[in-house]
Amino acid sequence: MSASPWRKSSYSANNGVCLEVAIAEDAVGARDSKDPGGPELWFGSAHWSGFVAAVKDGRFASA
Repeated sequence: MSASPWRKSSYSANNGVCLEVAIAEDAVGARDSKDPGGPELWFGSAHWSGFVAAVKDGRFASA
């Protein structure tokens, strides 16, 4: 799968607890920034968009 480079939000703190994402044509990948060679989770674009909308809407409790 050809995807954009992995990136993380500019809002991420420098404590190493970050989620990185990569965008492909019809999917979005997510991985732990502390383990760039570790496992990746890939989601269909529609599912990822739904997740992001839910986060922005406050449907998840903050940690």
